[in-house]
Amino acid sequence: MFSKTLFSMRMKKAHIISIGNELLIGDTINTNAAYIGQALTHLGITTEQIFTIPDDYALIKQRITESLDIADVTIVTGGLGPTHDDITKKIVAEIFDSKLIQNEQVLNHIKKIFSDRGFTLSPSNIEQAAVPDASEVLFNAQGTAPGMWFQKNEHYLAVLPGVPYEMKYLMNKRVIPKLSSIYKGLNVRVTDYLKTAGIPESTLSDLIGNLDEYTNNGIGVAYLPNPGGVTMRLTAEAETTEKAEQKLLKLREMVYEKTADFVFTKERDQNLTEVVGNLLTEKKLTIAVAESCTGGMLANEITNIAGSSAYMLGGVIAYSNRAKEDILGVEKEEINRFGAVSKNVALAMARNTAKKFGADVGISTTGIAGPGGGTDQKPVGTVWIGFYLKNENFALKTVFTNNRLVNKQRTVMVALETVRRRLLGIKTYPYELKPHYS
Repeated sequence: MFSKTLFSMRMKKAHIISIGNELLIGDTINTNAAYIGQALTHLGITTEQIFTIPDDYALIKQRITESLDIADVTIVTGGLGPTHDDITKKIVAEIFDSKLIQNEQVLNHIKKIFSDRGFTLSPSNIEQAAVPDASEVLFNAQGTAPGMWFQKNEHYLAVLPGVPYEMKYLMNKRVIPKLSSIYKGLNVRVTDYLKTAGIPESTLSDLIGNLDEYTNNGIGVAYLPNPGGVTMRLTAEAETTEKAEQKLLKLREMVYEKTADFVFTKERDQNLTEVVGNLLTEKKLTIAVAESCTGGMLANEITNIAGSSAYMLGGVIAYSNRAKEDILGVEKEEINRFGAVSKNVALAMARNTAKKFGADVGISTTGIAGPGGGTDQKPVGTVWIGFYLKNENFALKTVFTNNRLVNKQRTVMVALETVRRRLLGIKTYPYELKPHYS
């Protein structure tokens, strides 16, 4: 969604307020605040504080009232539904000394939703069409609860539903355009994102070296680690976009020159799986997978990309030794001699799944995900990843953590990053791993 970021040098402050008991007790993960924070950041608005508060009338009113006095922008989510604990609308109406009036457009929209679904319209649903007369309605085409927009002097308040896809719709279609128009013409900061894989954060930092000569006069670098790799954020401030781009040019060229093999995309919202899929499509290649320790996670990751049917032929979850033998044709003698978690088995699984499906690329995973099952020779976290591509059959041995889910996730990422590098002709391997051949 966002590839370049423009920031105000005269920063505007924002508060994000998330409402709901379910957020505090852990029943629901608060993804809304993260999304809104990103959106505001890309508009040049600094999120100074994020509050998560319960469905408590007094606390909600106090928090919103204080934010109206402190911040330039406040975004509130939650508490706009039809149930008894949805009290946000009544509170903001009280804060702005406003009456609730029925909005005909919203009411007609709600009636149509219920009619289309064959549901009976209840009084509580009709009440959702009532909005404070001091607000501007942010029409919500994705649900029954409208958003609301308020202005108090130079402070702007958006009140949005807590349902994530409804919140995102209103942020993208209503709130972001409004704020972009209000704060247009300000000085800017340009941001580049370089997303890397197959290299730890500390190693990446050492590879780039000292940045003191670059990180001054409004130029900055940040390392953002995540399960799929490390994203480098490069920023430069100036009076215009063109001047900021010019200031960033020298830093960008230096960083990319040193890290090019590890950078899989410069697009902030593109992931490694999508990049690999694009390469397979571009080169007209197909892929198949044979999974043991990842239990289908690799196939799921590949097929999460729209259009993956063009290159993904199929996969096998061969969790048991018998499945490896009967379905993938791994020799029983190989398993008995070397064990299921071994180079030989990984090689056979990758080679045989490629041949079974007629794929150009075959990948296999076999390991000890944990937390139990490890030995001195093969501790928990030991994984062999097999590859069959370009007439090569090789395997990589990794030793990850004691965390089962982390081990599965990292196995998938190493597998995909290895394929990316091989398809591009990059001679290095993730995490300085070395290929083992048959």
